[in-house]
Amino acid sequence: MNTQQALLHARSLDIEPIDAQTLLLQVIQRSLHDRAWLLLNDTFELSIDQQAQFQQGLARLLDNEPLAYVTGWQAFHGLELQVTPDVLVPRADTETLVDWALALGLPQARVLDLGTGSGAIALALKHQRPDWSVHAVDQSAQALEVAQANARRLQLDVLMKQSDWFSQVQGRFDLIVSNPPYIAEGDPHLPALHSEPRQALVSGVDGLDDIRHIIEQAPSHLNSGAWLLLEHGFDQAVVV
Repeated sequence: MNTQQALLHARSLDIEPIDAQTLLLQVIQRSLHDRAWLLLNDTFELSIDQQAQFQQGLARLLDNEPLAYVTGWQAFHGLELQVTPDVLVPRADTETLVDWALALGLPQARVLDLGTGSGAIALALKHQRPDWSVHAVDQSAQALEVAQANARRLQLDVLMKQSDWFSQVQGRFDLIVSNPPYIAEGDPHLPALHSEPRQALVSGVDGLDDIRHIIEQAPSHLNSGAWLLLEHGFDQAVVV
């Protein structure tokens, strides 16, 4: 099987072309952005082992497993983040939260990212604002390991620690940001997200348990005139 045949096979399974290309590049150990190489090398022959890896990856995609878990990487706000099933896959919607934080124009701010997961928000903010003192917490030790590994690889100095929201947080901040769990129990979209950590998705009967907790606790950790920025569901704006 060559690269062209591999991509045609993926198309026959209704796999998105861009996902199939990314998977194939990962299998043959090329840059995940080197799609031009595939066009110029459509007769490149895959080894038996590479064919097996590609087929296994397609099977995982067909089972609605996120491409980021299959390849181990996800792009976010100009950074390449390593991800595992211990963390939520960073999504483009959350880049909006980062953009809002940056648009505040805070000088040398002390910033806290609650429930950092892969470290996406905290690392993106530190990357764009090196002068900011950025802190990040997560209650999951496994998630924190992923975030810390990303910080080391990207050489971004973010102070990370394990904490159930504010439980281990000290001091006050000029900005607190969070993409907390906000999906309601029993939401019909949950089955499609079965590969991702449930604790990073679901928050009580109406999805707002964690947001309520953050809003209640945040004032004691915010400086005068500081900001709290939260991501929430598309239909939760009024109640939040």
